[in-house]
This record gives sequence, C-alpha cells and structure tokens, in this order.
Amino acid sequence: MFEVAVEDSFDFLSPEYAGLFARSTATAFQHPAWLSQLYCRLLKSNGAQPLIVTVRRCSDKALVLLLPLLRRRYGALRVIEFADLRVSDYISVVADAATFEAMVADAALRRQMLAALKPYDLLRLGKLKDGQLPLGKLFEIAQADPMPMSAYASELGTSFDDWRATRLKQSYRKELDKKQRQLHRKGEVKFGEMQSAAEIAAAFEAMRVFRRDRFERNGGGELLQVPAYYEFYMAVARESGFARTYAMTIDGQPIAAALGLKHKDSLLVILGGFTQTEYKNQSIGSLMFQEIARDCIARGETVLDFTIGDEPYKLTFGAQPTPMWQVSRPGSPLGLAAAVMVDKLPTVRAVARQLFHPRGSRTEVPEAPAGDMAMLDKQPAPASVRS
Repeated sequence: MFEVAVEDSFDFLSPEYAGLFARSTATAFQHPAWLSQLYCRLLKSNGAQPLIVTVRRCSDKALVLLLPLLRRRYGALRVIEFADLRVSDYISVVADAATFEAMVADAALRRQMLAALKPYDLLRLGKLKDGQLPLGKLFEIAQADPMPMSAYASELGTSFDDWRATRLKQSYRKELDKKQRQLHRKGEVKFGEMQSAAEIAAAFEAMRVFRRDRFERNGGGELLQVPAYYEFYMAVARESGFARTYAMTIDGQPIAAALGLKHKDSLLVILGGFTQTEYKNQSIGSLMFQEIARDCIARGETVLDFTIGDEPYKLTFGAQPTPMWQVSRPGSPLGLAAAVMVDKLPTVRAVARQLFHPRGSRTEVPEAPAGDMAMLDKQPAPASVRS
C-alpha cells in the first residue's frame, strides 16, 4: 500500500510537495520555501547531512508523507534530528491526518520507517506542539516527554479595539498609549510592511545591528551575526505571501523591525529587534507588537503566534500557553546512554550541552541566548525578549 524511501535531493519547491503541504496539518516551518532555504543554506555551517524520508502510495507513486530530517555527529554520537537548526519553532510530519493514522496502523510501514533511519545512535525530535499529529507513533515511541517551555499565541478576533480591551490589562493599555504619545512627540513615526527588496534589506540590516547590540553585549550568541543564517532569513523574507517584514521608523530612521510567517489564519512572529540606544524608554518592542496585531486584524488574520519560549511579555498581549513535547529513541547502547544523560540526570546536562554543542567544532554557529524569539524591550511591568 505504501513504500518508504530516502530522497535526500528532494525538491521542496516542486508541485507535488506544494500539494502535500497544502493538504497537511504541518506548520509554517515545513512550508516549501522555508525547507528549501534551510536545506540549501544551513546544513554546511552546522556539519549536518540531509535525511529526507518520503512515503508514496504504491498504486500511483503519489507523495503522501514527508519527514524533513538531518544527520549530525556530536563526537562519536550519530544523531538524527528534525530539520530545525535553531530556526524552526515547531516541527511536524507533513501529511494529512487520515493518511497518517493509516500509516501508524500499518506495522510493515513502521518497520520500513525505522529501517530508513539506520544507522544512528539516537533519534531525538523536539518542538512538537500540543495538538500536532503524534509523530512518535511512526517510530513506535510509546510516549512523548514534555519540554521545559511552552508556545504562546494570542487570539485576535475581528476588532483591534476589542482585542486590546479583552487581551491587555487596562493599566498596560494606558502605559502603551502614554509611550506612544511620547514617541510621536520625538518625530514622525511610521509603521508598515516592507515591500521592495531594498526596503527588506534595510530593515534586516537595522535588525542585525539592534540584535548585535542587545545579545552580544550580554555575552550571548546571535544568529543574524552568522552569514549563513543572515542569508537564510533574508531569503525567507523575500518570499512574498509567506513572509512579512515589518519596520517602525522615526523621521525615516528604523528603530524596530520584525519578521513574521503567514500560515493559514495566523502570523508567527519569529525574529525581531529594536534600537538599544535611543527611545529605550518608549517601549519600542511593545509598541511594535501592538502595531503588528493591528495589521493582522485588518488583514482578517485571527491569531498572533509568539511561538516558543516562556518570556513574560507574551502574557501581557493575551497569549495563552500551549505545551510542547519531544520524543526520542535510542538506536545503539551509546544512544541509550546519551538519552539517559540528557533526560534523566539534570546534574550532567551541562556536560551534555558540551557534547551536543562542542566549542571549536566544525560549526561556527554561536550558542543561543535565553529564549528563541524576538527581543522585547524591558519595561517596568512586562519585560522580556525573543531572540
């Protein structure tokens, strides 16, 4: 009924994948443009190899499921991961629910899936959002384990005023209104989506500086400072209809920028930054998110997704937490020992991090700062960041 194959040169921009993705329950981070750019631009700098598993119907060879995976080595440990590389906030099998359930019930297919992965020491898949298809069942993993973080999204409704009234506390609304008045007294303030390639490039260059000043000053690594990652995000940003680059300027100079992904009725804000020197008392990050929400509502979008990370600012915008899950399966005694070390022995997690992210290794990607989303400005009540 089904046949499993490894197609490491798979074309994510092909019509067959576009059709599968449109029918699937997958997330924005499995979008054709996202995966095409990720496999093209990020594998080499991370010392990763593609492992793209496909399932086709035997009768007509139609593509009915795809798993975008990677092979990586951490010392002697051979690990299979999802195609994430610290840029994808949600992972998902690319299939429709009915087909997925049929595959889970097919013992022969499950054996083929496991065989397609060999050889490996550890299969480790994190960032499974609550409510997604239970990916672990394909690999006969009995249960998923909770991750120490949640995802956050705010329901927008159909009216910006109603959203503010129901999702933001009155004291916070007053604070934002005050900050907005202060900002407008300092110059001509504009906010909007960047349309041309030149506008997008200018917004990204400003965002790179903002994030460098914020993260590098605090001793954290920052992905936009890595050429491969900067080029990846820029390439995604140019995907009209999928990506949306926002900027806020004062007297023509950018003071904040953000990148979001459009998926179904949601906008997922995945990257952002704001000036660290001027206007720091005007809560630029918060005002930026408020304007993004206003724009989404005007477009008819009903969810503003802040994705993963427990930063407090998300709650101030009415976002509600959703649990995140991870699954793992050892493929050798070494993999079993590594899984135990990471999951069961908190005191040696620092050692495990050195194993999984060794300093001076092939990759030149820096360690991530706390949180994985766009930094918001610090302010008296809600203060936080998204890297």
